[in-house]
Amino acid sequence: MSSSPAPSARGSKLALLVVGLCWLAVLFDGLDMFIYGSVLPHLLETKTFGLTPDQAGDLGSYATFGMLVGALTAGTVADRIGRKQLMIGCVTLFSLASGICAISGSLAVFGLGRTLAGVGLGGLLPTAISMVSDYAKGGRAALTIGLLMTAHHAGGILSAYVAKWLIDPFGWRSAFWVCVLPLLFVPVLLKLLPESLSFLVAKGRTEEAGALAARYEVELPAVAAKTTTADRWDALLNLFRGGEWLQTLLYWLASFGGLLLVYGVATWLPTLMRTEGYELANALTFVVVFNLGGIVGMLVAGRAADRFGAPRISAVWFALTAVGVYLLSVHMPMGVTTVVVFLTGVFLNSAQTMIYATVAIRSTPDNRATAVGWTSGMGRFGAVFGPWLGGQLLAAGNGDWGFTAFALAGVSSMVFIGIAALRSARQPQAGNDREELVVAH
Repeated sequence: MSSSPAPSARGSKLALLVVGLCWLAVLFDGLDMFIYGSVLPHLLETKTFGLTPDQAGDLGSYATFGMLVGALTAGTVADRIGRKQLMIGCVTLFSLASGICAISGSLAVFGLGRTLAGVGLGGLLPTAISMVSDYAKGGRAALTIGLLMTAHHAGGILSAYVAKWLIDPFGWRSAFWVCVLPLLFVPVLLKLLPESLSFLVAKGRTEEAGALAARYEVELPAVAAKTTTADRWDALLNLFRGGEWLQTLLYWLASFGGLLLVYGVATWLPTLMRTEGYELANALTFVVVFNLGGIVGMLVAGRAADRFGAPRISAVWFALTAVGVYLLSVHMPMGVTTVVVFLTGVFLNSAQTMIYATVAIRSTPDNRATAVGWTSGMGRFGAVFGPWLGGQLLAAGNGDWGFTAFALAGVSSMVFIGIAALRSARQPQAGNDREELVVAH
């Protein structure tokens, strides 16, 4: 007779419920993130609030700056109030912020709404990833997180349909009112979402954590070793010791270019496609196709990395992304463009994740979180810069250069991650190339 009972149907369903709730929360996150890009062509064409392309780029960067703030503060806030409460707070914040956008009467108020929405968006995804990691069945954390990441792109798909179906009959504000609806999801989270097991263990609430782990039939996380401020600074300095400074810089630069590309394209794809002569409905269809590619990319990149290595896949993915983004600057038949947009989505959205996987593989276990966290943090400055850059190019009458500029960002990331991979090729891997790691964009 086995010493540990087989997982019951009830335990599996409860754990699946946690993943499902987090998936829906991330879906709403993606909807709110992509809705601005989907509505932007209409705002520019109708000159809402007297909006100009450079101001539109600024607004896009306000949201990504808010995401930077949210991502940087999420861990500290979660340690204080718990991941469940933080998730609920993030959903509430970006939903209410969308309400501010919906009722805004000026560009300043609209910008405030997008900034506040960004804070909620930036805090939710890493928190949801931590939550599903706690409740994933043994050995399935990487798969579960990969499935969770598809929700963000599903939200992008939903944003395009919201814009296509609602803007003409009801106006652009209706799209942001839809983004307020996740407030109705908050009571569901309050009732059904359990607290993070890691948080309970860290707070010494081991009896409560044990009861939850038994009910959901998942493993109880080990107590994490406490780190001091000196420990954290020492971990950061280790990234620059023993000649590692150049490797660290290369990873940071690759991440900067990667997220510049991701958020630049996410913000400006429909508008730039309009400048290439496509109808608005077709431009929004490209948003759907792009995010479908993102879902496929998230599912296949990990398998490709397992076979060929994350550094190699990251470099090749960025090269293919650069080619795809550059081709979008050329007006092609609708069918050809659709295929190019799909393939660009496949490679672009997972290339950045492969940077984080590369850093994790090349880092020592005790320094891995610091290395990946700082690589992600430096990349987020690129996320702020990308939407702004697109706006500046359009304002200067160089809209045709928009896709070219983003393609060059992909080339730069390919070069930086390629050099880093070549420099470390003769060094043994410090981690496991199957490290269960996904870092939110």
